Amino acid sequence: MKLSFFQQEELSPRMFSFNSHVGACPTCDGLGEFQRVHDPLCEDCGGQRLKAEYRAVTINDKNISQFCQLTIPEARREIESWALSGNQRTVAEQALGEILTRLKFLENVGLDYLTLDQKSSTLSGGEAQRIRLASQIGSGLVGVMYILDEPTIGLHPRDTDRLIRTLKQLRDRGNSVILVEHDLDTIRQADHLIDMGPGAGHHGGNVSACGSPLEISAKNETLTAQYLSGKKMIPIPENCRPMNPEHLLSIFGAAANNLKNLDLSFPLGTFTVVTGVSGSGKSSLVVDVLQRVLEKELNGKKVKPGVHKKVSGIDQLESVMVINQEAIGRTPRSNPATYSKVLEPIRDLFASMPEAKQRGFAKRRFSFNAKEGRCPTCDGQGFHLIEMHFLSDVWVKCDQCKGKRYNRETLSVKYKGYTIADVLEMEISKAVEVFVAQPRIKRILKTMEEVGLGYMKLGQAGNTLSGGEAQRLKLSAELARRSRGSTLYIFDEPTTGLHIDDVARLLKVLHRLVDEGHSVLVIEHNLEVIKTADWLIDLGPEGGDKGGQIVFEGTPEKCIQHPVSYTGKFLESCFQDPARTTA
Repeated sequence: MKLSFFQQEELSPRMFSFNSHVGACPTCDGLGEFQRVHDPLCEDCGGQRLKAEYRAVTINDKNISQFCQLTIPEARREIESWALSGNQRTVAEQALGEILTRLKFLENVGLDYLTLDQKSSTLSGGEAQRIRLASQIGSGLVGVMYILDEPTIGLHPRDTDRLIRTLKQLRDRGNSVILVEHDLDTIRQADHLIDMGPGAGHHGGNVSACGSPLEISAKNETLTAQYLSGKKMIPIPENCRPMNPEHLLSIFGAAANNLKNLDLSFPLGTFTVVTGVSGSGKSSLVVDVLQRVLEKELNGKKVKPGVHKKVSGIDQLESVMVINQEAIGRTPRSNPATYSKVLEPIRDLFASMPEAKQRGFAKRRFSFNAKEGRCPTCDGQGFHLIEMHFLSDVWVKCDQCKGKRYNRETLSVKYKGYTIADVLEMEISKAVEVFVAQPRIKRILKTMEEVGLGYMKLGQAGNTLSGGEAQRLKLSAELARRSRGSTLYIFDEPTTGLHIDDVARLLKVLHRLVDEGHSVLVIEHNLEVIKTADWLIDLGPEGGDKGGQIVFEGTPEKCIQHPVSYTGKFLESCFQDPARTTA
């Protein structure tokens, strides 16, 4: 935040930016610190990032660096306490209004614990999402249409509740707010609902229903309506899997980021969920500490775990699998068929066709990475990359092969009337039917269908997959592989971008992994996932410095009775009707 309203002829906003060579400390280049174990702070600026002459410019005895060290409520109170002269207030009025509006918005969506100079690398996904929202909708404009794509991603129900109230304030101010959303509680708050479907892929693209949530749920004609009305629901398991005190993965002295020297255990052989409000320390605990320790010990990765004393119980695991939302590839060469390795047996099948044998085509011929069979113009990519000097680069379909990747001779070989290019253009559900007589191929395709990817094309470019699709593709690839002993599967918000019916499918798959003798550890805010857990670890009670503590450990229904847990407060409605016993 630049206090640019105190401009004199010789001063400009750039002088107060540590990203500008004009104002940045020349010793540390505006970083304020060095990669040193002892005394990392810059000796010139003392961590304040700016040159001495610009640190000397103060308001109310605070320079801009000191101001940015304040938390959001402290910064708001500091500005409100400034005693400005009439001329100063005239100059500063517009900028002060902009600053205060954004600060109040950040407070309203639950980010009051952050400091203004907090590093972006330490922010959780939910925190980063709300900060981006603040930059877009914190201006207080009127007559604007805001379009938000799943703004509740990464948010705890407590934070979602705050966000909805803020969005309603925007609406009441005379703006229009359009959300693309899957969260049922958010959907119920809408004034008007448009339900797309009825299915995904070529089964979708139609308006299945529109009207108020109450009107749509009363008709019960769509999947969304059936979940809104309660006709369909994700059931709560009748029994929790028992926690075996001899099969625990224990962490001692976890102190990464905001964690308060935690000692806790994860029961193996169970479905465990780590939850808590945004910024409470979930990723610090599971990813920075536990995941990195296990990857280092079991997978031999060269990673540096977060601060902790020790982790015990690793010897009970054969492997750890981290299934995150990172892209499976950055070019069209990577796709579901190659990533899942189903293209291997498909190529074997095409090489065994009579036409292939007559022409002497081997398996290699049906790879779009091999010179023999691929299109020579696009080298088997199906697209050309057009570099745009002032815009984002663009992928354009190849004129020669029309995106089919292969040359004419390769496409002359068919299975059941389909070429290898046709197979890559198939949706996975259709491919299951086509290859029903091929057990090896069918098994891999079936796992992709089970995790809700039946609508996806086998050859869809990896760089076009959403984070949720990439994560489910990775999960399906794991399910299709042969078991390699007791494995811990770690998921970071696997329900991102999923409809409630897809969440139901995903939960069946995750619980199946546990039934097969593995352990599943999930970081999640979705109440539908939390309520099905065997063991729940709730961190908090707030985010930032006020978080990093264990609020609750135990079964989900017992969390309801905890007086401090925000998760328990919102989870209560899930247990009002169904009965559940704990083993």
